[in-house]
Amino acid sequence: MAEKKQFKAESKRLLDLMINSIYTHKEIFLRELISNASDATDKLYYKALTENISEINKSDLTIDLAFDKENRTLTVTDHGIGMNKEELEEHLGTIANSGSFKFKNETESDDIDIIGQFGVGFYSAFMVAKKVEVSSRAYGSDQGYTWVSEASDGYEIFETDNLPTGTTIKLYLKDNTEEENYDDYLDQYHIESLVKKYSDYVHYPIKMDVTTSKKKEDSDEYEDVVENKTLNSMVPLWKRNKKDIKDEEYNEFYKDKFNDFSDPMKVIHTSVEGNVSYDALLFIPSQPPMNFYSNDYEKGLQLYSRGVFIMDKASDLIPEHFRFVKGLVDSQDLSLNISREMLQHDRQLKVIADRIEKKIQSELTNMLKKDRETYEKFFKNFGLQLKFGIYQSYGMLKDKLQDLLLFYSGKEEKMITLKEYVENMKEGQTEIYFASGETKEKISHLPQVEAVRDRDFDVLYMMDNVDEFMIQMMRDYDSKAFKNVAQGDLNLDSEEEKKELEKVNEDNKVNFIDRTIEDNAEKFSQALLKKTARDFIEKFDYKAALDILDQLSDFPNLKSLREEIRDVVNCLSKKKIAYIREKLYDFSRVFKNQSILSDILSFPLDDSQKKALNYYLMIDVLKEREHIADVLIKAKSLAEFVIEEIIKKDHEGLIVFDGNLPKLNPSFPDKVAHGLSEIDTRLLSRKKLKQLSENLRLLLVDCLGIDSSYFNYYDKQNKELTKMLE
Repeated sequence: MAEKKQFKAESKRLLDLMINSIYTHKEIFLRELISNASDATDKLYYKALTENISEINKSDLTIDLAFDKENRTLTVTDHGIGMNKEELEEHLGTIANSGSFKFKNETESDDIDIIGQFGVGFYSAFMVAKKVEVSSRAYGSDQGYTWVSEASDGYEIFETDNLPTGTTIKLYLKDNTEEENYDDYLDQYHIESLVKKYSDYVHYPIKMDVTTSKKKEDSDEYEDVVENKTLNSMVPLWKRNKKDIKDEEYNEFYKDKFNDFSDPMKVIHTSVEGNVSYDALLFIPSQPPMNFYSNDYEKGLQLYSRGVFIMDKASDLIPEHFRFVKGLVDSQDLSLNISREMLQHDRQLKVIADRIEKKIQSELTNMLKKDRETYEKFFKNFGLQLKFGIYQSYGMLKDKLQDLLLFYSGKEEKMITLKEYVENMKEGQTEIYFASGETKEKISHLPQVEAVRDRDFDVLYMMDNVDEFMIQMMRDYDSKAFKNVAQGDLNLDSEEEKKELEKVNEDNKVNFIDRTIEDNAEKFSQALLKKTARDFIEKFDYKAALDILDQLSDFPNLKSLREEIRDVVNCLSKKKIAYIREKLYDFSRVFKNQSILSDILSFPLDDSQKKALNYYLMIDVLKEREHIADVLIKAKSLAEFVIEEIIKKDHEGLIVFDGNLPKLNPSFPDKVAHGLSEIDTRLLSRKKLKQLSENLRLLLVDCLGIDSSYFNYYDKQNKELTKMLE
């Protein structure tokens, strides 16, 4: 009969602390037990290498999981070094005595990755288990032993015959409570997901018998089949040689890991050796996440330690101005707290964060120099964040970020850098001229801009709300002060020219705002304004058109025209668009009672058709305004709405499920399925928006029966509006 032993008083208090306080999430126990199993396997493999033991084959070194729902047990088995009686006593009877840490200090092999260091991970098992049973036989020993404990009741050790080399840990799970459902750890799919989340890159196969449903041969019936399945991928992508990794592998990894539909715009894969060593795999998304500029968005990189997942959002590893970067860092040198759930703020952390920041900055600089087209796409999506970085740092990040900024050049009619502006300054020019406004069209019509442009000076267009605040923080660039053309003296060459400019500005002001049509010059001015208003209407920029109409002198139809356009502006207000953006995750509420244009209510459509057509028309407007990100988000939402709310009711077999995720059935012989597949594959390509629009039309016509003539609503309306201007 085995002797019951008590934990030492200090150990008992520590054990209580372990169970109740150290770990935030109970599910972490499986990560800890698998990490211990990996360490034990590493020790045996190291012994085989150093002692040239041929009978130990690495392919046989697996970690096995098993669960028994009837007896409520979960088992973790390794085929590693094992433990004798004294080692069981030393490592399990003395809390925080880490055999892995001791082994790590005694060996200096780069081939062995020992994970454990604190000697407390094993006891996390008691967070979910009322009883833990450890059976082990040390390599080279004939006798096995079993360690059993119910935590507060101490432990006992007794001899056990016929044990294989290695260690088996059997957890007798606690009974369910109102707060905790311990049955989750007996669920095949939940166990698989925990292994995938925390231990996917443990470099030994983690295996488990899983039950799958398969079709019987020569029959339409299904049967349950038990297969021994490897649950982890073992080799992390970021540990492989970059030369051996295809772009497709990076893209698939990114989309799977970070739940994006599109390929990343840029992949940054770097490995650093030195006092602080780490691997980093970073991605710049091709478009901003839907909640990027909201308080709900959390920046940060995934953190791994020797391939073991530690935390999801390590915010200290990425600076705020690069918050758009997604990715991960794997380092053996970071100091973690005892639970390995969070970082300790130390020098190593700061070193890694600084190097990552410099790497991102360097990659963006290279992109700007070598791939201008891609960089401009990047800046359109994330340039605002760089500007916020300068503004929010009160200019302290100016030197880091100023050469990454782009602004629209009125002279060049394209995006340019501040460096390019300065290099092209006229002789004698001492200031950088800029003008602020909502759109390029509005800025270009400012009299002050025209006057500066007439002098052959370039003007930078500032169209983001943060621009002027950022400029105030920057003050200058390359010792050239920034000058707002709409404020103060423009420092033009002569007093005569200054007086002439003032006269021109005053005349333009009168002509633009409140002149009556008295002569041919005035008639020309009015005609020009009408043409400008017409251009804005055709581009669906109704707000800009309304601004022009408000400055026209009275003529027949002007009042009614203003009212018509004002109604449209109100319907397409930013407030309403923002509301829809916030509700995108709930498709039914997005479309419910959210008519974009009140005129659609008069169409002979049912509610589902009205909702879908409303959304399609908004997509069309946003497309013409070149709000690409909004177009893509809303197009995907529309397709998903139709799939989930409409098609599944009328087209049986179109939707199949991969786990819990709905997907299109590729074998479904319907052109609707083809249309949706095309949307899915073409959706995130900006160059194929025309095809996207056609597919959306196909979807709505074929599935909802919307008459194709309704899609021309804006074209018809715009023709009527422009007629009123004639």
